[in-house]
Amino acid sequence: MPGLLDQFGEYLQRDRSVHPPAYTPQYKTSVLRSPKNALISLQNSLSEITGPVFSPDELGPLDNDLIMNYAKEGLPIGERIVVHGYVLDEFGRPVPNALVEVWQANAGGRYRHKKDQYIAPIDPNFGGCGRMLTDANGYYFYRTIKPGPYPWRNRINDWRPAHIHYAVSGSGWAQRLITQMYFEGDPLIAQCPILQSIGNEEAVRGLIAPLDRGAFIQLDSLAYRFDIVLRGARATLFENRVQGGGK
Repeated sequence: MPGLLDQFGEYLQRDRSVHPPAYTPQYKTSVLRSPKNALISLQNSLSEITGPVFSPDELGPLDNDLIMNYAKEGLPIGERIVVHGYVLDEFGRPVPNALVEVWQANAGGRYRHKKDQYIAPIDPNFGGCGRMLTDANGYYFYRTIKPGPYPWRNRINDWRPAHIHYAVSGSGWAQRLITQMYFEGDPLIAQCPILQSIGNEEAVRGLIAPLDRGAFIQLDSLAYRFDIVLRGARATLFENRVQGGGK
């Protein structure tokens, strides 16, 4: 499929000095989740450089409005915020039509999940999840309630900082990213065992969304800016084929 391979080249290798190691004992659940053997390095193939194509028709009109998309008999309780930013690749190019999925705890720090037994109440008007597509410039935005911190059974008295979970699907499976966004000024960030597993300070700063005063909604919502960088693809250098692949 030379036409397809001309359009989608191989993705750059991950920088392992930026990503945290899989085995980080201070983050207890990584002990059982991390692989015990060395990772195997594979060449990109069509399975990695391609992925599903999403259409706006597949999304609902309120999918990016977490304040309204679960509201039944009133509005959710908590601080209203807007989160926006750009999804770019490592070369600074926009990633258009990327699916951005988010989920989070409510203002009291509780998820709408049967296994979450934290004493904070469930908000009957807040579902805590949403999704959106980036536009031609890689831009996305949504509005929500700022999540609260919550305790977790890592060490005797560990608390998670307020955060929003992200799952981003770009143009290829190799761009798939699962991450978390934190909020500027949260004192729990410096004490979080998950964030402490990242040895690169710049990478940690990249997970913290600063306030964006210019995007505040008057008498309504604060705003935070959170840009996301996915792996970049370069044009194939191997005669219209993926390295090591067939014609």
